[in-house]
Amino acid sequence: MGCHGLLNFGKKLLRRKVVNWTREESKLSRCLNTFDLVALGVGSTLGAGVYILAGAVARENAGPAIVISFLIAALASVLAGLCYAEFGARVPKTGSAYLYSYVTVGELLAFITGWNLILSYVIGTSSVARAWSATFDELIGKHIERFCQEHMTMNAPGVLAEYPDIFSVLIIFILTGLLTCGVKESAMVNKIFTCINVLVLGFVMVSGFVKGSVKNWHLTIDDIYNTTNASCRDNQTQVDLKHGVGGFMPFGFNGVLSGAATCFYAFVGFDCIATTGEEVKNPQKAIPIGIVASLLICFVAYFGVSAALTLMMPYYLLDPNSPLPNAFQYVGWEGANYAVAVGSLCALSASLLGSMFPMPRVIYAMAEDGLLFKCLATVSKRTKTPAVATATSGAVAAAMAFLFDLKDLVDLMSIGTLLAYSLVAACVLVLRYQPEQPNLAYQMARTTEEPDPNECASTSESQAPFLPEEEENDSRKGILFPQNSDPSKLSGLVVNISSCLIGLLIVSCCSFTVLGKELLIKGTAWAIAVIAVLVLFCLVVGLIIWRQPESKTKLSFKVPLLPLLPILSIFVNVYLMMQLDKGTWIRFAVWMFLGFIIYFAYGMGHSVEATDSAPPDSERNTDSNLDNCK
Repeated sequence: MGCHGLLNFGKKLLRRKVVNWTREESKLSRCLNTFDLVALGVGSTLGAGVYILAGAVARENAGPAIVISFLIAALASVLAGLCYAEFGARVPKTGSAYLYSYVTVGELLAFITGWNLILSYVIGTSSVARAWSATFDELIGKHIERFCQEHMTMNAPGVLAEYPDIFSVLIIFILTGLLTCGVKESAMVNKIFTCINVLVLGFVMVSGFVKGSVKNWHLTIDDIYNTTNASCRDNQTQVDLKHGVGGFMPFGFNGVLSGAATCFYAFVGFDCIATTGEEVKNPQKAIPIGIVASLLICFVAYFGVSAALTLMMPYYLLDPNSPLPNAFQYVGWEGANYAVAVGSLCALSASLLGSMFPMPRVIYAMAEDGLLFKCLATVSKRTKTPAVATATSGAVAAAMAFLFDLKDLVDLMSIGTLLAYSLVAACVLVLRYQPEQPNLAYQMARTTEEPDPNECASTSESQAPFLPEEEENDSRKGILFPQNSDPSKLSGLVVNISSCLIGLLIVSCCSFTVLGKELLIKGTAWAIAVIAVLVLFCLVVGLIIWRQPESKTKLSFKVPLLPLLPILSIFVNVYLMMQLDKGTWIRFAVWMFLGFIIYFAYGMGHSVEATDSAPPDSERNTDSNLDNCK
């Protein structure tokens, strides 16, 4: 393959999707409102973790200061949520992070994002279904487990489960049938489950504040020893205590940060709102409001439940597996366990729907673009849902829940989710400073489908930076002190290069922080110097981006404090990805290998954007914008 062939191959990998929403009629049913989206986000995010996670983190990581851990985790999640909200206002179409990557950074990265989102949703659906089955079985006395162990045991090594979970398969099939019936019906069921879950959590919070005691936030070392009957008090320093040193922050601020890293995953799930772009009545406003409101509600719930738990009983006595029943038993309210059981089943049901709802929509979007098999883009004429994608994804998730022990696979969810968060933040960073219109993403921020004549005029003017004279003048103005108020081709290129450098610096910094953790803890001078230099370079490159002129395109929602918030979001996501173990990255590599086979053997050639007669991106988008203004 010659240089020309390599150049064409590279262009195929980087070709961007052209979206003309004003002229495309959605094949899906546009019937969801803002409340539906908030309920979907809360139901997907506020799963069974709220009934378990708070107890485990409080006992082992943060103590009563778990409320601060949730606050930090919520702020980190909001960084990603705001980036999703801006793109929801820009591109109100089905596809979530996959689509956002496709219109900004190109086809290959978009496929990688979508392929990993599919994996995340499949594993999430399967694991939540098994958790639902196990919770229900626990309530009825473990009859299902005993029957399966006696008659259906699988004595196979590897990741296969101890026995096939038939009940989880049944649950997945029921919800798959519900999703194929229609999005409105699915949203109604989700709202019922979510409302019951929120009511139960409200009861937990009120109970905690009524029966709790502030004394449990100020326990002393003597209180801990008297309760746990420690026998070696004199030979143990306070730092080495298993249950911390008492007080509100018994494990120190390091424990709070460690708990925050765990709590971050409790807020994963709001991105399902971004997949509803073609099924919402007013997506440019409803999607940003839905994302921000659902994150706020989830934070209040996690904060309130963790506060109630640590007020009701000493943090070191919490049961990490069933903290709420344990806490109610401690205060003498055993009857409240029935409410907790109902709430946990409703939370799992809503979480399961939240995992299953976006999965077929990402598959549908990729198939519609030709990157996956075209049959998966079939839409039911009666229900206006992606029927084939829904049935296929449900069958795959059911098979995994039936056969596999998912404990070793759950971390793969984290890679897919964090990768999507990082790319969306990077896309916001890049797109805000571009002079050209890569597609109508810039003009789709209005709440009506009709173009604004004034905005069309400004759109025509925004093409001015492509004029040779202005570009030549701009090149003499420097990158730190540009004189122009509108983005130019040069300033856009500067941001593109700077964003790539920021990504490399963040990956290097996080990798070194994780690999050289022991050196940093010991205060090794050269290790601290390396981190300081990397951070300094990040600040310099961030300053260069900040100095570039921003696009003045009007959007219903914009991420504030650019470029700081997207860069922080990328840093948080990459750092958490680096915390995952080697086995998880090996499984990720295997999954990506399968994905690349599909993409290079099928997707690259069948891509809708792969039209040899199409003009270059800049010409095609300029023409489409001018046509839209006519």
